[in-house]
Amino acid sequence: MDFSSKILENAVKEVSRLPGIGKRTALRLVLHLLKQPVDATSYLAEALLNLRNNIKSCQNCHNISDTLLCDICSNSKRNSAIVCVVEDVRDVMAIESTSQFKGLYHVLGGKISPIEGIGPQNLHIESLVEKVAQGTVKELIFALSSTMEGDTTNFYIYKQIEKFEITTSTIARGISVGDELEYADEVTLGRSILNRIPFSDSLRN
Repeated sequence: MDFSSKILENAVKEVSRLPGIGKRTALRLVLHLLKQPVDATSYLAEALLNLRNNIKSCQNCHNISDTLLCDICSNSKRNSAIVCVVEDVRDVMAIESTSQFKGLYHVLGGKISPIEGIGPQNLHIESLVEKVAQGTVKELIFALSSTMEGDTTNFYIYKQIEKFEITTSTIARGISVGDELEYADEVTLGRSILNRIPFSDSLRN
């Protein structure tokens, strides 16, 4: 792809680094920005810089937040005795959109995947175990995708906390094997939360 401008080429190069964005799509986006008022581009640049410089991780659940404690964890109406374990922030958003879950979350930041070099030490598992050890959590809901990596992560956490007096459950398999939560429709996902099953039952399948 030949560029008449080095500035344009550099902009396309940076945009194409985003996941799912190829060079042609990046060029289309950059040319679109060029047609917009200068203010529109400035607002976008300011929003991205603000995101990068000021976003925080909730000190309780590791969700993305504007403050040290996210809106969910700081909401006194939420049931802090029930914690839903998810892979990342997108899963929190997906479950919240169902309006069916009133507990708290714990964002792991990924799944155990030896192939990708991701072990338990790379995830927020230790802080989850510590949370359970404190005795305030009465139920953990495993809501990771039903892939090999997701099941491995669920089982690893289960073995870490089985000595504690806590109920462990997993979302009902209304979500197809291999599916990611963020792509499930709200009704199916909401029902899978409400109709969750004991985690030990899932080990027999």
